[in-house]
Amino acid sequence: MIKQAIIPLAGLGTRLLPLTSVFPKELLPINGKPGIEYILDECIEAGIKEIVFIISKKKKMVKDYFYNDKFYTNIIKKKKDPRIISEYKKIIKYKKMIKFVYQNKPLGTGDAVLKTKKYIKDKFFLMLLPDDLIVNQNCSKSMIKVHNRNRASVMASMNVKKNTVTRWGVYKLNKKLNKRDYLISDVVEKPSVKKAPSNKAVIGRYILPVSIFAKLSKQKPGKGGEIHITDAIQSLIYQKEKFIAHNFSGKYLDCGTMNGYIKSALEIAKL
Repeated sequence: MIKQAIIPLAGLGTRLLPLTSVFPKELLPINGKPGIEYILDECIEAGIKEIVFIISKKKKMVKDYFYNDKFYTNIIKKKKDPRIISEYKKIIKYKKMIKFVYQNKPLGTGDAVLKTKKYIKDKFFLMLLPDDLIVNQNCSKSMIKVHNRNRASVMASMNVKKNTVTRWGVYKLNKKLNKRDYLISDVVEKPSVKKAPSNKAVIGRYILPVSIFAKLSKQKPGKGGEIHITDAIQSLIYQKEKFIAHNFSGKYLDCGTMNGYIKSALEIAKL
């Protein structure tokens, strides 16, 4: 069973400036609720028991958000507001599940994942990227079901426009397992339009094996001087480790850009 998740949060959020000049993008409200709480709720509903946040010193506000007990208790003493009490209980619930590790240099998602090595206890773990919200269906929960059936790594997949493949990790598909799941024979980080093996992109949900830590510890920086998780996954695929692309059924919302953030708030308001 998948019981642990990691969430990289150390990025600077430059695509959301000026909002993120002093405020972490993960705490920006989406329809009255911090974006990170949608990710946490997805984890809880999927059966996750422990979550590791990867933050930087510049993102200390994220930790403060979950450790602001005195602020709540002082207000509750003076004002027995049921809504505030409910919010406080929710924050305490999250806090009990979360551990924090630090990535103070922006060396890529692969480097962020490596920081969590000492906390991961089982053979597989879940990773969620907070810029990617998936609503209407719990993507993590459906991926865990795929993992349990196949005892393999699983990554969320979505068709994207061919002219946008340079934004994504892109799959080369192998055998079709069913109408939603495919074995992967390769994954390429941000390929050119001409060299893209398909238009099926990696979306920010991964079930990964602990064997990835050994790859990441030896991996050299790739595009942009960063350590990419897709490069380590590619190495494992070449060593015959099984990875499955799962075409999820929920609605994808990109919260990592200003336009996407605004659209996400509008979409979630309709739910």
